[in-house]
Formats: sequence, structure tokens, C-alpha cells
Amino acid sequence: MRIGRKQSPRILLVDDEPTNLRVLRQVLQAEDYRLSFARSGTDALTLIAKESVDLILLDVMMPDMTGLEVCERLKQNSATAHIPVIFVTALKDSTDEAKGFEIGAVDYIIKPIVPAIVLARVKTHLSLIKADELRATHVDLIQRLGRAAEYKDNETGMHVQRMSRYAKIIALAYGFCEESADDLMMAAPMHDIGKIGIPDNILLKPGKLTTEEYEVMKGHAQIGGEILSNPSSYLIELAHSVAMTHHEKWDGTGYPNGLSGEEIPIEGRIIALVDVFDALTSARPYKKAWPTEEAINYITEQSGKHFDPDLVPLLQQELPKLLEIRDLFAER
Repeated sequence: MRIGRKQSPRILLVDDEPTNLRVLRQVLQAEDYRLSFARSGTDALTLIAKESVDLILLDVMMPDMTGLEVCERLKQNSATAHIPVIFVTALKDSTDEAKGFEIGAVDYIIKPIVPAIVLARVKTHLSLIKADELRATHVDLIQRLGRAAEYKDNETGMHVQRMSRYAKIIALAYGFCEESADDLMMAAPMHDIGKIGIPDNILLKPGKLTTEEYEVMKGHAQIGGEILSNPSSYLIELAHSVAMTHHEKWDGTGYPNGLSGEEIPIEGRIIALVDVFDALTSARPYKKAWPTEEAINYITEQSGKHFDPDLVPLLQQELPKLLEIRDLFAER
């Protein structure tokens, strides 16, 4: 066992012909892969239930259970649906290929195999797995850091859970694709990360802030921008934009840069709206929660002033969904 590094990927080779398994083994054993073998679909499913597998090379034509059936079983199980399946087959019918992709396979390798092609396809799909894992790590860190900032003035951290989901709903209603709306939802928890740089006597003050204290509090947007500066990933870049612009106002009276109208990135405009909506409708030590109708009336009055006038109607339109989220992530 190697100390100090992640174990090499485990690849499961499934074929009812021992000769085919030997050929694949010869091709792959020179690489730093851990190889497992199964001679039937049933054996493959049994093995996968016992040990973690990163990639499967799966024969299509097998007697007890075809590769297509095995793939379907894997994709129907949430515990195994994420495992990439590459079919290794002598079938050359485009209909068979289409069926395989339809049920969730990521690639096809045609027999007789060409070693260079097998190695290239395997490396490609393992690289995609690493990219997905890295993105998942970025998302996890963003959410945890966002909650860390929120814990300073909201013990449960539920604010970021609600407003990030509100942001996705409004983004979809505005016309974002699902992927872009998900990106905004994942970056949104970092909007107030700069609060970690605000002194507790100001951040946690139960009463109204003085003019001087409010100026210090406003600095959290700039601090957040500095913390997230020089981003190395798109999500951090998006979080930087949100942190810097969620207190800008449509009429140019916001901070830190006095941007107005469409100078403010749409992501910042969406976060500004949902952040205020959640703040108004949530109880805090220094205030009671506003009734939903009063909060909507206030936001409507601020349309074209504080908020993008194209977004305010979407808040009203999507209100039932927002209220469901509010109930689901209520303060504990």
C-alpha cells in the first residue's frame, strides 16, 4: 500500500471469454491501474456491490446477462449510476451503439481491440472522473466557507441554504440554462464571505449601527472580493463577482463601486434580490420576520431603484417555489 497518495483507479473488466480478459489485462497492466475481472454480468454486479470501481470495460454479448442489461442495472442504482461504462464489443451496428449510449454508456471500443485506442479511451474517461471530483471539491469548499461566514451572525447557517436555492429559481425564470443556474446556486453561499473580516462588535451588534459602524460593515463586499481575487476556477470567479456586486443597486446608489443598471452583472442582481427577500422574511435578534406580503410590497417599491425591474416580477411569479424552500430550510 502506498502512503501519502490516493490509490490508483480500479477498472473492472467483464467478458465471458477468458482470452478477451487476458488481452485486456496485457494492455492495461503496464499502467498504474488496479484490475478486477468478471466472466458474467451476474458476477460483475456481485463484485461491484462489494468493492468500489472507477471504470468498467463491459462486453455486450454474454450468455446469462448481456452487457446492455448490466449497464441498465447499474444506471438504475443510485449507488452505481456514476460509474462510467465503456462497451467492448464486436457489434458494429449503429443501432446497438445508440442503444448503449441511450442507457448510459460513455463509450464504445470495437473488437478486435487496438491497444493504443483502449489506453487512450480509458485515460480520457478517468481524466473526466478526476475533473468531476475536483469540481465537487470546489463546490463543497465554497459551500462550507459560505456557511462559515454565515455562522458569525446566524447560528444555523440556513440563510445561505435558502438564498442560494432562491437564486437558482430566479435564474431559471430569467432564462439561465440548468447548468448556469446550478453554478450560481453553488457560488451564492460566498456572497458574504467578507463578513469574516468585520469586527464582531459591529457584525453582532443587536441594535442599529451608527454611521461609522455602517461604513465598516459595508467593507465586507470589498473584503470578499479580495479573498476571492485571482480565481483559478470558474466557480470562484463567479463567487468573486457575486461577493463584489450583491450590494450594488440598479440606480447606482449601492456599494462598493456605485455600479448601475446592466453594469451590474446579472448574477449580482439576482443575489441582491434574493438576499434581501430572505433577510426581510427571516427573524434576527434585532428584528422580527416581515410577513411575506409586506416583503413583496417593499421589493416592488424598490423595483428600478434597488432592484433590476426585470427580476422583481419573477420573484412574484416564482413565490410558491420560494416559500417551499423557506419552509424546507427553516431556522432550527
